[in-house]
Amino acid sequence: MPDTTQAAASTPQAEHPFSQVPIEITVSVGRTRPLVKDLLALESEAVLVLDRRIEDPVELYVGEKLIARGELQELDGENAGQLAVRLTEVADLANGL
Repeated sequence: MPDTTQAAASTPQAEHPFSQVPIEITVSVGRTRPLVKDLLALESEAVLVLDRRIEDPVELYVGEKLIARGELQELDGENAGQLAVRLTEVADLANGL
């Protein structure tokens, strides 16, 4: 009987049955905790101060799970002005870290 353990281990992740299912990634640039009364008083052009600086990394989440960190970038060329994230750190999802 052939050894299927090695064949299964060498199968690329792209061939996994869920590999074509889209997921939503949330990019967190920072947080703030205003009082409800302050939140209700917000008007157009109001500024909310976040707990991060502009040079701090952003965090990428799938659901509640942190999957990566990166830096915001503005694209050039055909997608000029569009935001993107350059990944600087990726979680080891295979080992649950």
